[in-house]
Amino acid sequence: MKFVKGIAIGAVALALAACDQQGGFGGAGTKQTIGTVGGAVAGGLAGQAIGGGTGRLWATGAGVLLGALIGSEIGKSLDRADQAYMGQTTYNALETGRSGQAVQWRNPDSGHYGSVTPQAAYQSGNVTCREYTQTINVGGRSEQAYGTACRQPDGSWQIRN
Repeated sequence: MKFVKGIAIGAVALALAACDQQGGFGGAGTKQTIGTVGGAVAGGLAGQAIGGGTGRLWATGAGVLLGALIGSEIGKSLDRADQAYMGQTTYNALETGRSGQAVQWRNPDSGHYGSVTPQAAYQSGNVTCREYTQTINVGGRSEQAYGTACRQPDGSWQIRN
């Protein structure tokens, strides 16, 4: 279960990051393609981190496949405006959100909506981190992912998993 959650988090994070860039990955591809590629990368990284010994190759392969599938579905469902609303809300929730209280977002054009619920900030070495939950509602379907983000020296938040 931890494996699937890790892939989902990575897929959401990479899909969000891809939308932040002008035109996605080099300006080529649809949101579904971007989600698929981002999910595959995140899944592969999660599989590699989770697998051990000879099982690492299998875990990486499975992570790539599952991540691509999840990323494709997310990318197909969310447009740039949805991802911008989600990205801004995630940043605001990590920055100033109260622990355990959901911060909502809604795209009035698509009708898609979601929330980000941050947990209490904590120190990891000399870095401030926060765990959070993202919920996305698209076409009557709700998807949920869990993650951890840590503040970078430049003030931005980096997704750790």
